Amino acid sequence: MRHFDYKDGEIYAENVPLRTIAKAVGTPVYVYSTATFERHYSVFAESFKGIEALVAYSVKANSNIAVLATLAKLGAGADVVSGGELARALMAGIPAHKIVFSGVGKTRAEMRDALRAGIRVFNVESEPELNVLNDVALEMGTKAPIAFRVNPDVTAGGHDKISTGKKENKFGIAWSSAEAAYAHAATLPGIEIVGVDVHIGSQIDDLAPFEAAIAKVGGLISRLRQAGHTIKSFDIGGGLGIPYGDNNKTPPPPSEYGQMVKNLTRDMDVEMIFEPGRMIAGNSGVLLSEVLYVKKGEDRDFLILDAAMNDLIRPALYDAYHDIEPVLAPGSDAAEATYDVVGPICESGDTFTKGRDMPALKSGELVIMHSAGAYGAVQASQYNTRPLIPEVLVKGDKFEIIRERPTVAEILKSERLPDWLK
Repeated sequence: MRHFDYKDGEIYAENVPLRTIAKAVGTPVYVYSTATFERHYSVFAESFKGIEALVAYSVKANSNIAVLATLAKLGAGADVVSGGELARALMAGIPAHKIVFSGVGKTRAEMRDALRAGIRVFNVESEPELNVLNDVALEMGTKAPIAFRVNPDVTAGGHDKISTGKKENKFGIAWSSAEAAYAHAATLPGIEIVGVDVHIGSQIDDLAPFEAAIAKVGGLISRLRQAGHTIKSFDIGGGLGIPYGDNNKTPPPPSEYGQMVKNLTRDMDVEMIFEPGRMIAGNSGVLLSEVLYVKKGEDRDFLILDAAMNDLIRPALYDAYHDIEPVLAPGSDAAEATYDVVGPICESGDTFTKGRDMPALKSGELVIMHSAGAYGAVQASQYNTRPLIPEVLVKGDKFEIIRERPTVAEILKSERLPDWLK
C-alpha cells in the first residue's frame, strides 16, 4: 500500500496534502510516513515468526529520533556505527540489550559508552580493535560481548560503493583468518565470545548471495563450536533491496527472504540478528521540492529545483535512481517534456537525473522524489552554506517537524575568528 499517492488530484502523505506541508514548512523538506515505517517493520519482523530473532534497525539509514522512537514502540532493536548513533538509539527508547555496535573504527570513548550502557554485542572488525576493546573492558572491570564480522568474499550490492562482503572491502575479518581470530579472542580476559556476524552489501535484489553467505557461515559456526567457542547468535546483517522505480529487478519480498533464512539456519541452534535499514526506511520518505526555473538549453532542457545534492546526495554518489512526480496530478492532455533535473549547487554533479521523460512543469510547481527515506537526510550537508533541510513526520491527518531548518545566522554562529583576525 502506498502512503504517498494521489487523492483528489494531488499527492498526499497519508491524509495530509503535501502542498499543506510545503506551505507550512517551506521547501525543500523530507516528509516521512509513520504508517509506512510501521508496515515495513512489521512485515519484516513477521517473516521470522517461529525462530528466535532480533530485528536491529540500521540507524545509519535514517537516524532521526522520532523515526527511532516509532520503531522502538514496535519492539525494534538498533544497529549503530558510532557513539552518536548509540546516544540516539538510547534517547529514542531502544533498550541497550537490543543494540549491536558495528563499524570499523570504534574509539575507546565509544567502547566505554557502549559498555557502560550494557549493549548486546560488539561486531568486531579487526584484531587491533579486539585488543583495544579488551583493554577498555578490563579498565572498566567488565567483559565485552563480541561477534567477529567475518568477510565471506561474497559479491553483492547494487553499486561498488555499497558492496561490503568482498575480500578487497575494508569491512570484517578475512575469511582465512576467522578461526585464528576467534582463538586469539578466547585468550583475552576482557572478551566474551557470543556470536558471528556477516554483512555482504546493500540494495541486494537476489537471494543467492545471502544463501551463499549463510551456507559459508554455517560451516564456520560448526568449526568454531568444535574448537570450544560458544556461538549463540548469527548476525546476517541487512542489505535486502527495495524498488526505486527504475524498472530494475524487483527485490524479493521479506516473506521469501525470511523463509530462506529459516530453511538454511534451522539446524544451527542460534539466535538470528538482522540489521535492516533501507528496507524499512527507504520508501517511508520523500523529498519534497519546488521548481525554481525551467531553463532551455542548447540541446536539452533543465528543471532546476530548490533541492540539491547536499540535500540528497545518492544520485551524485551512487548514480542512484529516484522516481520523480509532480505533486499536482497532470491532466490527461498534459504535455510531456524531457529534462535534466538539477539543483542550484555550483557543481556539475548536482544532477538528480538526465534525460528524464515527465510531465511538463513550470516555476513554482512542486515535485517529490520517491524512496528518499533512507540515506537521504542522514547524508545531507551544508555545502554552499545551504541550511540542512527540515524533516517532517506524518501520522494520519497530523504532521510535525521533527528536525528544524537552521537559519544562516545559526550556522554562522558556530564559527569563530582567531584573535589575529579580529
